[in-house]
Amino acid sequence: MAVKTIKDVDEKTWRKLRTMSIENNIKMGTLLKTMTEDYEKRSGVFWKAVLEGEKILSDKEADEIRAVTESLRKEPGFRKGV
Repeated sequence: MAVKTIKDVDEKTWRKLRTMSIENNIKMGTLLKTMTEDYEKRSGVFWKAVLEGEKILSDKEADEIRAVTESLRKEPGFRKGV
């Protein structure tokens, strides 16, 4: 297996990674692989909940908020929305 370099890892972070690797009796590469897989999984679950979850506003409430926002942006000092 080839040796890889990770740039900009401070000493504190490196010590934490090494400690986790030693405490769990796994190689650093295995630890990083597990961490990245877990991050991808949790990130996907989070965004699915955000994008596909239950609405917190009704369509009517959202339209009302949009109308107020648009009227405020017409005042001097605000740029027009896209």
